Amino acid sequence: MDFDLEELVNVEQTFYEDGYKDGFAHGRIHGAIEGRALGREKGFEMWEELGFYEGFAMMWKAIVESQPVQDERTLNHIRHLLDLVSQFPRENPSASGPSELDIPKLFRQIRSRYKLLCATLGVRPTLRAADGSSASPDADGADLPEPASREREKPQGARKNVWAVQPAGQSLASTELNF
Repeated sequence: MDFDLEELVNVEQTFYEDGYKDGFAHGRIHGAIEGRALGREKGFEMWEELGFYEGFAMMWKAIVESQPVQDERTLNHIRHLLDLVSQFPRENPSASGPSELDIPKLFRQIRSRYKLLCATLGVRPTLRAADGSSASPDADGADLPEPASREREKPQGARKNVWAVQPAGQSLASTELNF
Protein backbone atom coordinates (compact mmCIF):
# COMPACT_ATOMS: atom_id res chain seq x y z
CA MET A 1 0.00 0.00 0.00
CA ASP A 2 1.60 3.15 -1.25
CA PHE A 3 0.00 6.54 -0.63
CA ASP A 4 1.23 10.01 0.20
CA LEU A 5 0.48 10.98 3.78
CA GLU A 6 0.96 14.69 2.98
CA GLU A 7 -1.95 14.63 0.52
CA LEU A 8 -4.16 13.11 3.19
CA VAL A 9 -3.32 15.93 5.59
CA ASN A 10 -4.20 18.60 2.97
CA VAL A 11 -7.36 16.90 1.64
CA GLU A 12 -9.67 19.45 3.33
CA GLN A 13 -7.75 22.39 1.85
CA THR A 14 -7.78 20.76 -1.59
CA PHE A 15 -11.56 20.31 -1.49
CA TYR A 16 -11.97 23.91 -0.32
CA GLU A 17 -9.81 25.27 -3.18
CA ASP A 18 -11.59 23.15 -5.79
CA GLY A 19 -14.99 24.28 -4.50
CA TYR A 20 -13.85 27.90 -4.43
CA LYS A 21 -12.64 27.76 -8.05
CA ASP A 22 -15.88 26.12 -9.22
CA GLY A 23 -18.02 28.58 -7.28
CA PHE A 24 -16.03 31.57 -8.53
CA ALA A 25 -16.41 30.50 -12.17
CA HIS A 26 -20.13 29.85 -11.67
CA GLY A 27 -20.58 33.21 -9.90
CA ARG A 28 -18.76 35.09 -12.64
CA ILE A 29 -21.12 33.74 -15.30
CA HIS A 30 -24.34 34.24 -13.35
CA GLY A 31 -23.18 37.57 -11.90
CA ALA A 32 -22.68 38.95 -15.40
CA ILE A 33 -26.14 37.76 -16.46
CA GLU A 34 -27.86 39.20 -13.36
CA GLY A 35 -25.83 42.43 -13.58
CA ARG A 36 -26.83 42.94 -17.20
CA ALA A 37 -30.51 42.37 -16.36
CA LEU A 38 -30.38 44.74 -13.39
CA GLY A 39 -28.57 47.37 -15.43
CA ARG A 40 -31.16 47.14 -18.18
CA GLU A 41 -33.99 47.50 -15.65
CA LYS A 42 -32.44 50.49 -13.86
CA GLY A 43 -31.51 52.11 -17.16
CA PHE A 44 -35.09 51.81 -18.34
CA GLU A 45 -36.35 53.39 -15.11
CA MET A 46 -33.90 56.29 -15.44
CA TRP A 47 -34.83 56.96 -19.05
CA GLU A 48 -38.52 56.71 -18.26
CA GLU A 49 -38.07 59.46 -15.67
CA LEU A 50 -35.90 61.56 -17.98
CA GLY A 51 -38.48 61.21 -20.76
CA PHE A 52 -41.16 62.44 -18.36
CA TYR A 53 -39.10 65.53 -17.48
CA GLU A 54 -38.29 66.27 -21.11
CA GLY A 55 -41.91 65.86 -22.22
CA PHE A 56 -43.12 68.01 -19.32
CA ALA A 57 -40.66 70.79 -20.21
CA MET A 58 -41.43 70.65 -23.93
CA MET A 59 -45.18 70.80 -23.30
CA TRP A 60 -44.88 73.80 -20.99
CA LYS A 61 -42.46 75.50 -23.39
CA ALA A 62 -45.07 75.26 -26.15
CA ILE A 63 -47.78 76.57 -23.81
CA VAL A 64 -45.69 79.49 -22.52
CA GLU A 65 -44.49 80.47 -25.99
CA SER A 66 -48.06 80.51 -27.30
CA GLN A 67 -49.10 83.07 -24.66
CA PRO A 68 -49.13 86.77 -25.65
CA VAL A 69 -47.09 87.68 -22.54
CA GLN A 70 -44.23 85.29 -21.91
CA ASP A 71 -42.72 84.81 -18.47
CA GLU A 72 -38.95 84.98 -18.96
CA ARG A 73 -38.22 83.23 -15.64
CA THR A 74 -40.35 80.23 -16.63
CA LEU A 75 -38.74 80.05 -20.07
CA ASN A 76 -35.29 80.19 -18.45
CA HIS A 77 -36.14 77.26 -16.15
CA ILE A 78 -37.53 75.30 -19.11
CA ARG A 79 -34.43 75.93 -21.23
CA HIS A 80 -32.14 74.96 -18.35
CA LEU A 81 -34.09 71.73 -17.68
CA LEU A 82 -33.97 70.77 -21.37
CA ASP A 83 -30.24 71.56 -21.45
CA LEU A 84 -29.61 69.30 -18.43
CA VAL A 85 -31.62 66.47 -20.00
CA SER A 86 -29.62 66.83 -23.24
CA GLN A 87 -26.36 66.52 -21.24
CA PHE A 88 -27.38 63.09 -19.98
CA PRO A 89 -25.26 60.46 -21.77
CA ARG A 90 -26.92 58.46 -24.54
CA GLU A 91 -24.33 55.68 -24.24
CA ASN A 92 -22.77 53.91 -21.27
CA PRO A 93 -19.81 56.15 -20.40
CA SER A 94 -18.06 53.43 -18.36
CA ALA A 95 -17.91 51.09 -21.37
CA SER A 96 -15.61 53.43 -23.30
CA GLY A 97 -13.25 54.08 -20.39
CA PRO A 98 -13.04 56.27 -17.31
CA SER A 99 -15.40 59.23 -17.35
CA GLU A 100 -15.57 62.48 -15.40
CA LEU A 101 -19.38 62.47 -15.67
CA ASP A 102 -21.22 62.16 -12.34
CA ILE A 103 -24.58 60.64 -13.35
CA PRO A 104 -26.21 60.75 -9.87
CA LYS A 105 -25.24 64.43 -9.53
CA LEU A 106 -26.67 65.24 -12.96
CA PHE A 107 -29.86 63.36 -12.07
CA ARG A 108 -30.18 65.37 -8.83
CA GLN A 109 -29.73 68.60 -10.81
CA ILE A 110 -32.43 67.55 -13.28
CA ARG A 111 -34.86 66.67 -10.48
CA SER A 112 -34.14 69.95 -8.70
CA ARG A 113 -34.68 71.96 -11.87
CA TYR A 114 -37.94 70.10 -12.50
CA LYS A 115 -39.17 70.92 -9.00
CA LEU A 116 -38.13 74.55 -9.48
CA LEU A 117 -40.02 74.70 -12.78
CA CYS A 118 -43.10 73.19 -11.13
CA ALA A 119 -42.93 75.80 -8.37
CA THR A 120 -42.65 78.57 -10.96
CA LEU A 121 -45.63 77.20 -12.88
CA GLY A 122 -47.68 76.53 -9.73
CA VAL A 123 -47.95 72.82 -10.58
CA ARG A 124 -47.58 70.03 -8.04
CA PRO A 125 -44.41 68.05 -8.88
CA THR A 126 -45.25 64.37 -9.34
CA LEU A 127 -43.99 61.49 -11.39
CA ARG A 128 -46.34 58.69 -12.27
CA ALA A 129 -44.37 55.49 -12.61
CA ALA A 130 -45.24 52.88 -15.20
CA ASP A 131 -47.26 50.82 -12.69
CA GLY A 132 -49.54 53.78 -11.96
CA SER A 133 -48.22 54.48 -8.48
CA SER A 134 -46.85 57.86 -7.53
CA ALA A 135 -43.17 58.30 -6.80
CA SER A 136 -43.83 61.57 -5.02
CA PRO A 137 -43.75 61.16 -1.23
CA ASP A 138 -46.49 63.73 -0.67
CA ALA A 139 -48.86 62.32 -3.30
CA ASP A 140 -50.63 59.76 -1.16
CA GLY A 141 -54.07 60.34 -2.60
CA ALA A 142 -55.46 61.64 0.70
CA ASP A 143 -57.34 64.43 -1.07
CA LEU A 144 -59.08 62.10 -3.54
CA PRO A 145 -62.54 60.76 -2.74
CA GLU A 146 -62.88 57.01 -2.40
CA PRO A 147 -65.44 55.05 -4.38
CA ALA A 148 -68.63 54.07 -2.59
CA SER A 149 -67.70 50.38 -2.80
CA ARG A 150 -64.57 51.01 -0.77
CA GLU A 151 -66.55 52.90 1.85
CA ARG A 152 -68.25 49.65 2.91
CA GLU A 153 -64.83 48.00 3.42
CA LYS A 154 -63.71 50.59 5.98
CA PRO A 155 -63.30 49.46 9.57
CA GLN A 156 -65.51 50.88 12.32
CA GLY A 157 -64.50 54.38 13.40
CA ALA A 158 -62.78 55.22 10.11
CA ARG A 159 -63.35 58.63 8.54
CA LYS A 160 -66.27 58.70 6.12
CA ASN A 161 -66.15 60.62 2.82
CA VAL A 162 -68.29 63.71 2.56
CA TRP A 163 -69.06 63.20 -1.13
CA ALA A 164 -69.82 59.63 -2.10
CA VAL A 165 -68.80 58.68 -5.63
CA GLN A 166 -71.63 56.99 -7.51
CA PRO A 167 -70.88 54.18 -9.96
CA ALA A 168 -71.45 54.95 -13.64
CA GLY A 169 -75.05 54.52 -14.72
CA GLN A 170 -76.59 54.99 -11.26
CA SER A 171 -79.02 57.92 -11.17
CA LEU A 172 -78.44 60.77 -8.78
CA ALA A 173 -82.20 61.02 -8.03
CA SER A 174 -81.86 58.36 -5.35
CA THR A 175 -79.27 60.51 -3.53
CA GLU A 176 -80.79 62.19 -0.54
CA LEU A 177 -79.57 65.61 0.62
CA ASN A 178 -80.03 66.51 4.28
CA PHE A 179 -79.36 69.99 5.64
